[in-house]
Amino acid sequence: MAEQKPMNRWLVVVGAILIQLCLGAIYAWSVFTPKLTMPIAKGGMYGFSAAQANWIFSVGLLVFATTVILAGRLMGKLGPRKLAMASAVVLGAGYMLGGLLGNTFAMQLIFIGIIGGFGIGLGYVVPIAVGVKWFPDKKGMVTGLAVAGFGFGAMIWVKSADTWFNLLDTLNLFDLGGVQSTFLLYGFIFFIFILLGSIVMMDPPAGWLPEGWKPPAPSAAGTAASGMLDFQPSEMIKTPQFYILWFTFLVSAMAGLMIIGNIKLFGIDAMKAAGVPVAEASAITGTALAFLAIFNGLGRIVWGTLSDKIGRKVAILLMLLLQAIIMFLFYKMGSVSATLIAGACIIGFNFGGNFALFPAATADYFGNKNVGLNYGYILLSYGIAGVAGPQIAAYFKDAAKGNPDPAFWIKPFTIAAVACVAGVILMAFAKPPKKV
Repeated sequence: MAEQKPMNRWLVVVGAILIQLCLGAIYAWSVFTPKLTMPIAKGGMYGFSAAQANWIFSVGLLVFATTVILAGRLMGKLGPRKLAMASAVVLGAGYMLGGLLGNTFAMQLIFIGIIGGFGIGLGYVVPIAVGVKWFPDKKGMVTGLAVAGFGFGAMIWVKSADTWFNLLDTLNLFDLGGVQSTFLLYGFIFFIFILLGSIVMMDPPAGWLPEGWKPPAPSAAGTAASGMLDFQPSEMIKTPQFYILWFTFLVSAMAGLMIIGNIKLFGIDAMKAAGVPVAEASAITGTALAFLAIFNGLGRIVWGTLSDKIGRKVAILLMLLLQAIIMFLFYKMGSVSATLIAGACIIGFNFGGNFALFPAATADYFGNKNVGLNYGYILLSYGIAGVAGPQIAAYFKDAAKGNPDPAFWIKPFTIAAVACVAGVILMAFAKPPKKV
């Protein structure tokens, strides 16, 4: 095996994107919520409350984030290819069962939220862990490319269900209706695509390095440099660097998820107060959401590649600072279509950057060898952010009790902005850990 020529490492990137396109379907959840929350008296099939619909999304994010730790451990036993195949089976089955049996809130919570989230968690870390081993010279770039599909996937699945193919209105497999039929179709597609991507999910041969590249020497005795020192999770969680990365990821992701979960509600409230008809405001916010998804994917590539040039810490500081500024300004931008869309693009761009910068920073600080397992512990903060961000905004929205004055949105946006500033301050003190 050692004498065989290694495969073209760019095939790993292709496989990674194919896998992540499917895993990113969780960000398309908002396209289903109008159908799910339509009252039965008005022709709806489900009559879910808004809280019920949102909890399916939040539980999916939380299960996804917690499963990544298990996936990191399983990868050492099963290998990345088998773990990706398991993700294909579980995620595909979750959505297909959600299609066939998901006619109640409980069934959708189980199949889409819990089982679907579990399938995403199983597969998510595989392309990242494999990618950094094939690209030790371009970790920021490859993690950005590997997870770009997660951001772009949301746009594909949203548009397919909505304006491209109008699946939610035209698809009716086995008389299940548009929502469940779309779940069923997506589950089948996810199974096939992830299975195809798993083919190239394998580690490079032992001792392999990119041609012409030499690992950088540690900057000081016992100090990590570009992932050359390997920490076990038990060692990692004893370092202050772990808690700095964990908290910084939490506040950064919280800001992005707050907007992803509420931009439609906020945009309609802000524009309606400015005299824009509701139908027009709804269309504009839909466009803003689509652009947010596109820039979410772009941010993963650009921030990751940029961090290879300017350093991971500097990139994280810049991203957080920009997100804090835009969150402070976003309320004022919401009443005008151009500025609402521009703000959504910047927020999505920064949010996407998290998923390139933090896995790469985890590899830098705690080593390439165990990045799949170690990053799972960092990613737990994202699961908490997936509940905190949307729920903070929902609290103020519900407290407004239909008040037409949208000023209540200032409070959740300010909370998110201040949290990002706190992350900037904390991250400024981060230094590579030393291994005793």
